[in-house]
Amino acid sequence: MEKIIIICCSMTGNTEEMADAIAEGVREAGAEPVIRDIMDAEASELEQYDGIFIGAYTWGEGDLPDEFLDFFEGMNDLDLSGRSAAAFGSGDTSYDIYCGAVDQVEEKLKERGAAILAPGFKVEFNPSDSEKDELRALGRQMAALPAAAL
Repeated sequence: MEKIIIICCSMTGNTEEMADAIAEGVREAGAEPVIRDIMDAEASELEQYDGIFIGAYTWGEGDLPDEFLDFFEGMNDLDLSGRSAAAFGSGDTSYDIYCGAVDQVEEKLKERGAAILAPGFKVEFNPSDSEKDELRALGRQMAALPAAAL
């Protein structure tokens, strides 16, 4: 699969670090991902890609970040059937809802018809070296899938 997009919403750089590891894995498998910051992305772009990664940090008690809300709402009109997707993000286990933004993104991807490649990938604060290895493997896994007939 060569048409892969990685959308990232990061405040402290932790979720961006996760996106970078995924991108490394995609490149290791021979594809070149398109990487967009949430502030420079439109939800409608997702329909142009076979593979979709969306990352968001969790704000407060399990909420999506404010800067993510317009993008998230824009996903309501999408048809992501035939596409593979995965959600990822960082959070803090001291809150009652850990990485709730990841769960919300994954549910929205499912609702819009995407096939979920792997359960939402959650890390506390910043990814460890072993978690980065897992994220690179996830990127390689996506890149190795056959392209959808879009």
